[in-house]
Amino acid sequence: MRSVLIAFGKALLSQLHFRMLMLTVMPFVLSIVIWGIALWLGLQPMIDWIQAYFADNDGFRTAGNILGWFGLGALKTVLVPLIAMWVLLPLMILTALIFVGTMAMPSITRHVASRDYPELEERKGGSLWGSVWISAVSFIVFIGLWLVTLPLNAIPPLAFIVQPALWGWLTYRVMAYDALAEHASERERRDIMQIHRWPLLLIGAIAGAMGAAPTVLWLGGALSVILFPLLAGVSIWLYVLVFVFSGLWFQHYCLDALARYRIANLPVAAIPPQELKDIN
Repeated sequence: MRSVLIAFGKALLSQLHFRMLMLTVMPFVLSIVIWGIALWLGLQPMIDWIQAYFADNDGFRTAGNILGWFGLGALKTVLVPLIAMWVLLPLMILTALIFVGTMAMPSITRHVASRDYPELEERKGGSLWGSVWISAVSFIVFIGLWLVTLPLNAIPPLAFIVQPALWGWLTYRVMAYDALAEHASERERRDIMQIHRWPLLLIGAIAGAMGAAPTVLWLGGALSVILFPLLAGVSIWLYVLVFVFSGLWFQHYCLDALARYRIANLPVAAIPPQELKDIN
């Protein structure tokens, strides 16, 4: 727990650095451009399809009864746009996460390594394609769980439990790989992710809780539908900011864990006295 808190403090200081703040700009701009075009071309057809599906299958009556049980009957009037928004939201966030992983994480790695771990050897056990693969596979699992738990998002207390858990797991899977890709060998990466699984999951869960904050913007019923383009842009930027901070947090923790791992696997006689004292 102490290492998690120390890494959090270091990540907070790193996030305030001008270079790290600027890292949020490019992933945000690219996400906005891609989804601006996608929404312009596809949002209304998607809403029309959902509307027709509900009308043909008596979905409005069923959904109205279910929402009525929870005292949310007023949402029936904006149900179709809300469903479209909730389906699109994870795809928007995945886009931001991939851009952060592929564009921001290399800069985060160089920034943290050069300032705090300049002597740590780079063994390059990961790759760009490995990062994309981990992101894609993790997201396939994530999207299945997202769809299964989607109805729970209509209940605000459960939304703030399910959201952090899901995003925490996804963030842990993606960020831990990216944080170790440059410096750890493949075996070191696997060992560290196994040894430090629970601290890394804790960081992911807390990051997921922070990432759930933008979800509040989507719980405003009719207002969120009317302001959808603005809320989508703000949400994407907030998610990018959270992902960059999470990347810094994972980076500090993972590089410290890697340094300790290598020292622990050296012969005792080869460990400098000061470093041996730190381990003990």
